[in-house]
Amino acid sequence: MNSNGTCLNFEPNPIEDAISRIHFAPTSNNLLISSWDSNLRLFDTERCKLRAQTRTEAPILDCCFQDESFAFTASADCSIKRYEFNSGHVFTLGNHDDLATHVDFSSETCQVITAGLDRKIKFWDIRSTEALKCLNSISVEVDSLSLSGVTLMVAAGPSVHMYDLRKFDRSTGTQHTCMDSRITCVRPSINFEEFVVGSIDGRVAVKSTSTFDGYTFRCHPKKKNGRTYPVTVNDIAFIPFISGAFVTGDNEGYVIVWNAHSKRRLLEFPRYPNGIASLSLNHSGHLLAVASSYTYQAANIIEESPQIFIQKVDECNIQSYAAGNSK
Repeated sequence: MNSNGTCLNFEPNPIEDAISRIHFAPTSNNLLISSWDSNLRLFDTERCKLRAQTRTEAPILDCCFQDESFAFTASADCSIKRYEFNSGHVFTLGNHDDLATHVDFSSETCQVITAGLDRKIKFWDIRSTEALKCLNSISVEVDSLSLSGVTLMVAAGPSVHMYDLRKFDRSTGTQHTCMDSRITCVRPSINFEEFVVGSIDGRVAVKSTSTFDGYTFRCHPKKKNGRTYPVTVNDIAFIPFISGAFVTGDNEGYVIVWNAHSKRRLLEFPRYPNGIASLSLNHSGHLLAVASSYTYQAANIIEESPQIFIQKVDECNIQSYAAGNSK
């Protein structure tokens, strides 16, 4: 273990291409991993053991759990697939008209929600190969999907669109412009009192879900030759046991804990070897998985292989760091 946490060992079959998404399971510490090497992996972080690995026909661009036994993927061959870990069975739900880029599952409505480069949002019944509904109202490509209860949050361009999953057949939705640049990720707080978005220019906006008032700050200011330059915020995750606390990861490998209420930086981890492709907190919030991986955002030389680190998140350490930096 080093200052970045415990690095997961995938030998003799390491991850050979960029990591697209990581997700902790709903109740265990199993970690779901999708990557551009066309593999979906399930890793037991408690026993440091790879539990399952399935190779597909195309790069996997996103993944999510249904429960402890099933998962879904969105792939570059336009397909949406469902995986059963116990049997190894893979079932194709359907396809987009272009690359399938995002997938999430609503346990409240038992729907799979997907998005693709075809600018469509599709709602799937897991028992069928036909989409229940397709929304074509988004005029630009979807950059992020998130769920909070029955509310679907969709980031597209500089705006966040919100839909009630119980009324999607009525095409209901609200649109809120949160940035003047493209949003890369949108995440709701645990109690859904606010939501946070990250952008390609390194800024983060914190917004109230009731009034949509809020504030914006430059999350990871970087300087080169005396000038500040933007670094994309790639992912955000909320810490459940600290009110308003969330974690950001950027394209230069920085992971920082912030407090939305006090507007303060609570903790900064040592820089990771690659950019941060994805973040995930386990069900208790005390384990943070960090995918340190190139993200194909720039034509940079790939210097480090993709890695996943498990970092312990402790309230005492966070408060101690925050107190020390406030002096």
